Amino acid sequence: MIENKQHNSTAPDIAKQNDNPNNISKPENIGTSPSLNDRPDANQEKSGNIVLEILKIVFLAIIIVVPIRIFIAQPFVVSGASMDNTFSSGQYLIVDQLSYRFNKPERGDVIIFRFPLEPSKFFIKRVIGLPNETVILQEKATIIINKENPEGLVIKEDYLSPKNIGNNFSSTTLGKGEYFVMGDNRKESYDSRSWGVLDEKYIMGKVFIRLFPLTSLDILPGQ
Repeated sequence: MIENKQHNSTAPDIAKQNDNPNNISKPENIGTSPSLNDRPDANQEKSGNIVLEILKIVFLAIIIVVPIRIFIAQPFVVSGASMDNTFSSGQYLIVDQLSYRFNKPERGDVIIFRFPLEPSKFFIKRVIGLPNETVILQEKATIIINKENPEGLVIKEDYLSPKNIGNNFSSTTLGKGEYFVMGDNRKESYDSRSWGVLDEKYIMGKVFIRLFPLTSLDILPGQ
């Protein structure tokens, strides 16, 4: 499972000008008028201008950040052990939401998607089977049958740790726009083996950057 990371900001309070602590009257300067800064309405105008500038900055930030988060990239935090040892719980990821608008997911891509049975939740898994393919799972092998390999092809899964290998025996044929996804920790992952195929409409994007911890910083991690 994966969590969507959100950030809230609060505008700073605006301090009011302090009154003169010494209540001492000064001689009136005949022939002069009080400066603009000494007028109460001038102080109110200054405060109003500061608030207006803050609102402008917030508005511009929304205009810039919101489209980026919706259409281009979005941060997520890994939660759970389904992708061990490739990704660990607590790692901070940046997800590319733009690429799949022009290209289809490929086998081996690590993707973020909305869980079909509960779309408010986000999952992270690896693409194993592509549309119109048949995925056959054996104890220690994954076989793909497609037009290019009608007799079946055992795919290489070098990203799997020997201690995490473990498939249920099954055969699944995918339709148009359907994908078969699994976690790298096969013994712990809740994936297509349990809840079925993934429709492409639920796919958010692919993992582009592992940003945190810095010791694990990587571009296209897991590829």
